[in-house]
Amino acid sequence: MKRINEYKKLFGVEKEIDLTILKKTYRDLVKQWHPDKFQDGDALKVEAEVQSRRVIDGYHFLVSIAPETLAANLEAYNETINEGIADYHHKGLVLEITFVDGSTYEYFGVTPPIYQKMINSDKLTRFFKRTIYSNYVYRKTKKSLEPA
Repeated sequence: MKRINEYKKLFGVEKEIDLTILKKTYRDLVKQWHPDKFQDGDALKVEAEVQSRRVIDGYHFLVSIAPETLAANLEAYNETINEGIADYHHKGLVLEITFVDGSTYEYFGVTPPIYQKMINSDKLTRFFKRTIYSNYVYRKTKKSLEPA
């Protein structure tokens, strides 16, 4: 959640993420912090490189959790979660789930007590469907692996 809030603050997003406004803000920030705007040896050039990378990462992150993006990919997401879970990892407040088809999703805001309940659940798939899938902000992080 900290990462989401940090990027929302960077882009001036209040609540819902609107892709058209996000894209305009992204373009403005890239123009402001593009490293080519600064001369070599300028103290701001290094900061511009860091900020420009942060703006690019933030833009891609916010686009991946935008309601429009999630709605466009909902059918594929539903197919993936019904395939089954291959592996999962919890770090901080982020739960990363790798599914049988090779897709990996991150779920944000999953607290340690919820994770503990998940581990102790005798019906893991049911727990995921009732508690994780519908209640947490998520994004796809890795594409499924294509068979060779």
